[in-house]
Amino acid sequence: MANRKLKIGLHDFLNAQPLLQPLQEKRQALGLSVVTGPPADLAVQLQEGKLDLAMIPSIEYLRDMEDYRLLPGVAIASRGPVDTVLLAARCSLDQVASIALDNRSRTSVALLEILFGETFPWNIFYDRVAPDPAAMLEKHDAALIIGDLAFGLKTLYPDLQFYDLSERWLELTGKAFVHAVVAVREEVVLDHDFLVVFQEAKAEGLARLEDIARAHSERLGISPDAGLDYLSRKIIYDLGKPELEGLQTFRDLCFQKGIIEQKGRIRFVS
Repeated sequence: MANRKLKIGLHDFLNAQPLLQPLQEKRQALGLSVVTGPPADLAVQLQEGKLDLAMIPSIEYLRDMEDYRLLPGVAIASRGPVDTVLLAARCSLDQVASIALDNRSRTSVALLEILFGETFPWNIFYDRVAPDPAAMLEKHDAALIIGDLAFGLKTLYPDLQFYDLSERWLELTGKAFVHAVVAVREEVVLDHDFLVVFQEAKAEGLARLEDIARAHSERLGISPDAGLDYLSRKIIYDLGKPELEGLQTFRDLCFQKGIIEQKGRIRFVS
């Protein structure tokens, strides 16, 4: 292991719990200090060097690819409807004048531009705000809501039109979508033992999905079965060939749209 304690950042949405819980339990063996926070905040802390590695929005990784390497084999991804990256609209998309953007994520905002940029009016107003669905929808024609807050929205607002961005991405590209990756700062050295124990922690987390779903269902206002379905069928925790192809396609489209300035090369910790 590394001589000093490494600082890792993870968000604490339900979809991160299979990674977060075992890593917190194994932090002594891994020599880790585990920091939790919103995805966008973790990206800032990683860029500023306050964290050594972190699960960050994939768009933040794509913007600074030369500064980071990826931890192999782990991501938060999806292929099809995911239910936790939702655009809720009070009118048709070509009539939307303003959209409230959940300020905890950047990837979803980039994905929104790729999927619907040509549908929205040219003078649409984006307002990055704190995540509060009621307040967002009271002041704006539409709201982009991510993470645990998206659970139950369709029931709470039956009259709204909902667009699942992960589902739309699959329809557009035929590929998986990578929401977040574990990025490691260039200067940080991780030894083989660290990588092995990290993968063991991931495997342990995936083996306890039912327990995780049961523990968090009441807080989220969903049934344990719905939580388990989300974790086991809608979220993908691998970063294999299908997910890498999706990430590369996202990079290419972000570059075409001017969302990122250059197409960097994906590099892994070895």
